[in-house]
Amino acid sequence: MKVKICGITTLDAAQAAIEAGADMLGFNFYPASPRYIAPEDCARIIVDLTACPVCRVPCLGSPVTLVGVFVNSPAQEVTSILDHCALDLAQLSGDEPPEMLNQFGGRAFKAIRPLTGALAEESARRYAPASWGQPALLVDTPHKRLYGGSGQIGDWAMASYLARKYSILLAGGLTPDNLSTAVQQVKPWGVDVASGVESSPGVKDYLKMRAFVQAARQADIVSAQDEKEPV
Repeated sequence: MKVKICGITTLDAAQAAIEAGADMLGFNFYPASPRYIAPEDCARIIVDLTACPVCRVPCLGSPVTLVGVFVNSPAQEVTSILDHCALDLAQLSGDEPPEMLNQFGGRAFKAIRPLTGALAEESARRYAPASWGQPALLVDTPHKRLYGGSGQIGDWAMASYLARKYSILLAGGLTPDNLSTAVQQVKPWGVDVASGVESSPGVKDYLKMRAFVQAARQADIVSAQDEKEPV
């Protein structure tokens, strides 16, 4: 199971997340978010993460998958930032149509926040095939005003239904304390956290990040053991 720590804004937070064992880092380019990072600052962080310790040239490659988070940005802007920052994937968290995902050749996936099971199924049918790979979708908690990052727990039964059909990243109110229950119920491809590992909005707590990753690894082991046990 993959672990994505989202809303990275500093090199220290990026390095701490990697040291904690995260598989994916998310950088938020939505200006209204308290976790917003300017593309230039993100690019500098990526250069430092991938630089050779001897010559300081960015030649090592990133040890994790790097994700840019966008909300209703034009496709050309998304592509430009992906390339400028050397990011692997775009997470489209706004009201983007499925056709937009096709423009990125497998470098993008859609975040959905369905209110009902019927809407969840409809969104999955529309967006999952356009993602081309893994994850197929990010499933987050619906909110009247926010495009994610609300810290509110979503409908895990609905997410579990989608997880049986698609590779999903589960988001929405996850913390080190509730992660085991969430994984046991949903069995997602991966989990995504932002506010659940922060000391304040946009400020990552290193101990919470480590605790979250450890909880994810343990929950993954327990979930795998449960699947092996005979009924």
